[in-house]
Amino acid sequence: MRAVRWTSGGALVLTYALIVLGAWVRATNSGLSCPDWPTCYGHWVPLPGDIPADAGYSYLQVMLEWVHRLIAGVILGPLILVIGILAWRARGLSPRMPAYAGVLILLLLVQAGLGGVTVLDQNSPWSVALHLGTALVLFSIICLIFQRSAPTPHREVAAPARRLSGLVWLLALGAMVSAAMVAKTGSALACSTSWPLCDGALVPDLGDPQIRLHFTHRLLALATAIGVLALVIAGRGEAAIRPLAWLALGLVAVEIALGAVVVLGEVPFLTALAHQALGVLVFAVLSLVMWRALGRASDREVAHGLSHA
Repeated sequence: MRAVRWTSGGALVLTYALIVLGAWVRATNSGLSCPDWPTCYGHWVPLPGDIPADAGYSYLQVMLEWVHRLIAGVILGPLILVIGILAWRARGLSPRMPAYAGVLILLLLVQAGLGGVTVLDQNSPWSVALHLGTALVLFSIICLIFQRSAPTPHREVAAPARRLSGLVWLLALGAMVSAAMVAKTGSALACSTSWPLCDGALVPDLGDPQIRLHFTHRLLALATAIGVLALVIAGRGEAAIRPLAWLALGLVAVEIALGAVVVLGEVPFLTALAHQALGVLVFAVLSLVMWRALGRASDREVAHGLSHA
């Protein structure tokens, strides 16, 4: 199980970096800098001379997209397969671990296919959002495997906190996916650089699709923040989730501040990238909270197996 723990921990770091790199690709409009898939301008390793003069993209943009593909296909993909092998070998200690790894590998295959669809569909907002959403679920399953391979069990969490942890996870996922839609549709400034109001109103005119999308993202982000606060209150007596819940609340506060700077500063690049990177980190923490809250039986199973290994 120690090998599963270390390997899944490495996969968490790598997946986080990959999702943030994807946000960088999106922020620089580099998603179509490699117009074909899985090659890039017909080459596995595109060189400056391979990029047509009328491509409309710099070589840096091409490299951003190419490195994103490289990490996903050459490094993370094989690492997830290794996790699957290690999880199968650890089935004697944790019978559920191979099932978790099976779901992870299935998501990896789906994500690879969606990567191709995203390129071939010309980076449409729906395909980008679906691609990100699947990546986040895959990221969360790696969090699950990392959590379940812990050497010591956590105390059981009361039912209200368990249910709330799942709801907050769903809200955070919706906020992240809607953020991708906002970015791809150019709706980041749909509220006319107004914050916390939207277009100068508490509830703006929702006839404009961009305002409607932007406002929906804000509502999901607000609901997530309220949910995290409720989780802190519900988990104040839960040693298993209390530290992570407080961490999530602190990160959410910073995330809200960054969101305001993005709008009021008319989407400064570095702030927007930091906003998205921190959002992924919040999602990771909330995933760990949820799996801890839901995982008493599995944690006992792993600890029992390790004590007799």
